[in-house]
Amino acid sequence: MIYQPHEYQRYAQERIEQQDAVGLLLEMGLGKTVITLSAIQSLMYDSYEVNKVLVIAPLRVAQTVWDAEAAKWEHTRHLRFSKVLGTAQERAEALSRDADVYLVNRENVPWICGFYASKKVWPFDMVVIDELSSFKSRNAQRFKALRKVRPMIKRIVGLTGTPAPNGLLDLWPQMYLLDQGHALYRTLTQYRDEFFTPGKRNGQIVYEWRLKPGAEERIYQRLSGLVVSMKSQDYLRMPERIDNVIRVKIPQEAKEQYDKMERDLVLPLKDQTITATSAAVVCNKLLQMAGGSIYDMDGKSHELHRAKLDAMQDIVEAANGNPILCYYAYKHERDRLMQEFPQARELKRPEDVAAWNAGKIPILLCHPDSAGHGLNLQAGGHVLVWYGLTWSLEKYQQANARLHRQGQKEAVVIHHIVAEGTMDERVLAVLKSKDQRQDALMEAVKARIKELSKDERS
Repeated sequence: MIYQPHEYQRYAQERIEQQDAVGLLLEMGLGKTVITLSAIQSLMYDSYEVNKVLVIAPLRVAQTVWDAEAAKWEHTRHLRFSKVLGTAQERAEALSRDADVYLVNRENVPWICGFYASKKVWPFDMVVIDELSSFKSRNAQRFKALRKVRPMIKRIVGLTGTPAPNGLLDLWPQMYLLDQGHALYRTLTQYRDEFFTPGKRNGQIVYEWRLKPGAEERIYQRLSGLVVSMKSQDYLRMPERIDNVIRVKIPQEAKEQYDKMERDLVLPLKDQTITATSAAVVCNKLLQMAGGSIYDMDGKSHELHRAKLDAMQDIVEAANGNPILCYYAYKHERDRLMQEFPQARELKRPEDVAAWNAGKIPILLCHPDSAGHGLNLQAGGHVLVWYGLTWSLEKYQQANARLHRQGQKEAVVIHHIVAEGTMDERVLAVLKSKDQRQDALMEAVKARIKELSKDERS
């Protein structure tokens, strides 16, 4: 297939080729993979500025997306790939192969950095981080490992559609990996001191950082030369998206149990008492209860109500045969859905993706952790259900983009089943709040192609 890039894709490719470090904040569906592959091809075979490229990606994406995308296009199909996956021996063998692009999953970043540290070399002159936001924690081993080798990387590209999923503090580790602290300072402490003030705290431990007046705009200004943002709605003919919140009432007995857990952090059951030992644990327990069951201390689930199952029955009936993509949060939700709807199938293998897109699966059950990135599911249906929500804005947006993307022929309906008076409502509110901040960031550094001067684009 001959690649005929849109104007925004040419611009994004030029930024990769012209800058040693760049972050492309591309929303889902804008073609970040083919843009980056095109830049790699040009840098490697036209200008000879790059010899070896390392792509760091989510496991599923490293396994199936990059080489398949390259094979689609005439100008990139000659690129040679080696997948640095599997056992340590298999990874080492993959690194010894002669290739242009080496693919490694992000969990193995510490391993690959350590592998070359022992040899006192770094062979990759270009590194691409697919889903840069997965490096948002400065305490994560993947960040620490990549930070050590960053001075040896000549070119680096960060790709993500959700750079600040939990707020602007998330930006510092990601931007540091791009420019080693030039835009947002060399340490997180400097970044926080410049733009934030302490909020909630317990002694010396600060639990919340609040933006100083005008800080948000100053952050965006400092990032304007380093990153470029593009929103799908500005460049693509996206299908209509309809968001629907289905509020369900928990039966009285189950609501009393929920309130007791929330109030007393304990829940007496027939054969044992469940105790929540921390705020995080009680939050988890309350979300489980909102979904209809709760795990005991031995990992066994106890059903408390059917409110969400009944709502799901209504959705299935109203769908009138249209396939449904359903996201769950806990295994007990998956198990109860499978029992209630024998026609449902869990997404486990690539064959399941093909069957879904062929219209052979009436209800496809997914967890946002395993089906959020890199999967094209828009051919299989246009109805999506959040049976159990996620706190992560990134996973929420990525999961929705499996159906709401270019190529979808129908209006996408996204149902959110929310138990009234429970933690469900808080999760939905937090996602909405984070989404507003995310939009502010994307808008502030957005590439407005038509407004670019000729000098900026040369």
